[in-house]
Amino acid sequence: MKTSDFYYDLPKELIAQDPLEDRSSSRLLVLGKEDGSIEHRHFRDILTYLKPGDCLVLNNTRVIPARLYGKKEDTGALIEVLLLTRREDNVWETLVKPGKKARIGARISFGDGLLIGEVVDVLEEGNRLIRFTYQGIFEEILDQLGQMPLPPYITHELKDKNRYQTVYAKYDGSAAAPTAGLHFTPELLEQVKELGVKIAEVTLHVGLGTFRPVKVENVADHHMHSEFYMVSQEAADLINETKALGGRVICVGTTSCRTIESAAAEDGTLKAGSGWTDIFIYPGYQFKVLDGLITNFHLPESTLMMLVSALAGKEHIMAAYQEAVKERYRFFSFGDAMLIVS
Repeated sequence: MKTSDFYYDLPKELIAQDPLEDRSSSRLLVLGKEDGSIEHRHFRDILTYLKPGDCLVLNNTRVIPARLYGKKEDTGALIEVLLLTRREDNVWETLVKPGKKARIGARISFGDGLLIGEVVDVLEEGNRLIRFTYQGIFEEILDQLGQMPLPPYITHELKDKNRYQTVYAKYDGSAAAPTAGLHFTPELLEQVKELGVKIAEVTLHVGLGTFRPVKVENVADHHMHSEFYMVSQEAADLINETKALGGRVICVGTTSCRTIESAAAEDGTLKAGSGWTDIFIYPGYQFKVLDGLITNFHLPESTLMMLVSALAGKEHIMAAYQEAVKERYRFFSFGDAMLIVS
């Protein structure tokens, strides 16, 4: 299976630059998992496709304002630092631009010295480990100095930081939003519950590796990044109970999908726990827990295109994407949504 098998042509103007005023007014392409049938709806119509006894799985991670701009203490050179993963209390794995100015021992000042970072190691793939020193509470300083780490294809400035958070975000730790969840409003979630649909919350802190292009020709040779996940006993029980009673488990976003598939035993039983996952789902994968998926439209040749193709079949996915382009859907993080379900 080749990476180029997952390419599609996307006009640049279809990349959504701004979130819609009403989250739930985005469009929804409904794709039949088995037969490839396509319907065009709006996101609030999701209620039509959910049934009492189903379970919706949400990723309750919060995006941190992970992009910092500082100056090298010795030269005053401008440095951009993107926080990726917290390794220890004050040590973070980061992406630094320009990397050549961030050798081991380099010190970077942020906010006129409110936060100081020192490069303590350079990792194999070029990421830097930076130790931070500061007075006070790190999260409060980050909130003051940091910017939301919007993907590079979004060039407009985000006026409201909360629009790159889901309304159910709880636990700090992501360098990118689980964007399928951006379409839900508190009111819509309430209507989902009133319908008799259970809601299970899991956590996966999204790393930028999610968006890294696949650079190998053979899909199976691609190595996935690791991300930290947590599944509570309550969430595991809800999902297991749903499966036992014949309900469907529908994940909101590929991150929720990767979480429950990582935490599942071979027999499909979900186990509570936490850890790191580098699960790579591509066609041929047999899903253990997931029955349906709510997701946004993904970049060509990305691991996420491969994941949705594993669920609905590559032919159905490529046909649906062609239809979405033809119908002028909005693509990527602030774009429209797709529901893949039986």
